[in-house]
Amino acid sequence: MLEVERLQVAYGDAIALWDVSLTVGEQELVSVVGPNGSGKTTLVNAIAGLLPAREGRLRFAGEDLTRLPAHTISSRGIAIVPEGRRLFGGMTVEENLEIGCYTPAARVARDASLERVYGMFPVLQARRRQAAGTLSGGEQQMVAIGRALMVRPRLLLLDEPSLGLAPAVVDRVFEVVDALHRAGTAVLLVEQNVGRALAVASRAYVLAEGRITSSGAPTTLLAEPELRRTYLGAE
Repeated sequence: MLEVERLQVAYGDAIALWDVSLTVGEQELVSVVGPNGSGKTTLVNAIAGLLPAREGRLRFAGEDLTRLPAHTISSRGIAIVPEGRRLFGGMTVEENLEIGCYTPAARVARDASLERVYGMFPVLQARRRQAAGTLSGGEQQMVAIGRALMVRPRLLLLDEPSLGLAPAVVDRVFEVVDALHRAGTAVLLVEQNVGRALAVASRAYVLAEGRITSSGAPTTLLAEPELRRTYLGAE
């Protein structure tokens, strides 16, 4: 479904990603793990069209997306849950969710999509008229995920969904991610919490200093002593 080939992304003269290649298959959940500053957010933003590729190619369902703008990429069925959530704090929960309904197909399915989101996150329905900026961090993350789901994506890009959340909220977020995957949505999960990311993934990539340093099944990666020492604190 998604093919990233030898992607290079730079901020001015500073290269953030070097020859990054990865794939996400239909209905697959793939994780990209690595430390802060490794280029994970840059990768997700480049796939979403928020950053230009200096070199390389991005394909989705056989179509070349490399030079397409972000709104066109979204209309192809790719939605992003950005790091830090980026909600409109003065707008209500429901107004934030409805921002995801900007494509014609999403507008037609608005009511069904809202019902789906409220079914996953009942607390949002109870607070649908409340300003998003007054919610807890975990509730705001739910809104950010719900907004992306309003696009009715074929591929969901998740950037650090556990960042700054309480353990119980992290549990709920990962339950939803796993449920979405099982329901047929392909997911590319970018996450610093290596243990959680590998627990839900079918395949994973390790990104360090802008390069893919390892990839494979989670069990294979967890058997690598260097990864266990560096990211899990295990010997």
